[in-house]
Amino acid sequence: MDTLTEKIEKALDEVRPFLANDGGDVSLVNIEGTTVEVQFHGACVGCKVSDFTLKGGIESTIKKYAPEIERVIAIEA
Repeated sequence: MDTLTEKIEKALDEVRPFLANDGGDVSLVNIEGTTVEVQFHGACVGCKVSDFTLKGGIESTIKKYAPEIERVIAIEA
């Protein structure tokens, strides 16, 4: 059985190819309770659609793998 961290990493692995197509990436920073903190890299930093990517792509994919997660937030470097 996968740990919560492994589930989240699998979810991020699923969205990474889409981010890489635009020159970006994302990494897991922290899991605190039901909140996941991620950090954008490359072209994703400061991108106008990063909020949509966070909620529509990353958060929904993480919730698919780890339904116990309630929210995903992006933190600055």
